[in-house]
Amino acid sequence: MSIVLDAPVEMWKSSSLDEQQAIIRAVYKQVLGNPHVMESERLVTAESQLVQGEITVREFVRAVAKSEFYRRRYFESCAPYRFVELNFKHLLGRAPMDQKEISEHITLCIEGGYDAEIDSYLDSMEYQEKFGENIVPYYQGSMSQTGQKQVGYNRTLSLYQGNAGVDSAFKASRLVQDVATNAATKITLPSKGGRVAGYKDATEKKFEIVVKGSKFDCPRHVSTTKYLVSGSKMTPQIQRIHKAGGKIVSITEVA
Repeated sequence: MSIVLDAPVEMWKSSSLDEQQAIIRAVYKQVLGNPHVMESERLVTAESQLVQGEITVREFVRAVAKSEFYRRRYFESCAPYRFVELNFKHLLGRAPMDQKEISEHITLCIEGGYDAEIDSYLDSMEYQEKFGENIVPYYQGSMSQTGQKQVGYNRTLSLYQGNAGVDSAFKASRLVQDVATNAATKITLPSKGGRVAGYKDATEKKFEIVVKGSKFDCPRHVSTTKYLVSGSKMTPQIQRIHKAGGKIVSITEVA
């Protein structure tokens, strides 16, 4: 079984109970990154609301993406770069295209909070145009898209891990270097999944924050400043930057 959906799965008013259950499984598979979901971890209330027609597939996707299961696996235990990278994959079916997208979403997550970051994908025009209210988000990288740059196709394909892969097995970003330097991404054939190498805890990783604006120690002097911080200190650092009137240009994982 593939780690992601690569074709549309849609809910209809005429969908049978079996078809509705298949849609629920498809949402868990796509949004949660192909995990094993125990019965106690299922969102029973949201599932019932979907089956009863009280919420759409999009709102069920929102509930799953805001669940404790998702938060624990991808927000609390992954580096910020990886968290955003997977949000794009799980909710929009593609990889982030450039550093600007990454930086905007990391900043949104820190400033607006976890829920605001998730909502930004589901409430976007891109999501509506691709999936609407009742199509489960699905992988957009199985074939090149009209008007899509080759680098976007390559980056999306690089996030695909093949059969039996589980996204939570990889805590570090897979695109950080290529996106940060705007370099071409080499296509690597999907592996069988699982952890391929050791990784640092997300809080131990180092990030470079590039800021344009006032320096803390000299508020009247406007310049471009770089700060090197650990993942555990990123949130308070960004909060200090904004209090000082600085504008974050980029956030890059460096080690």
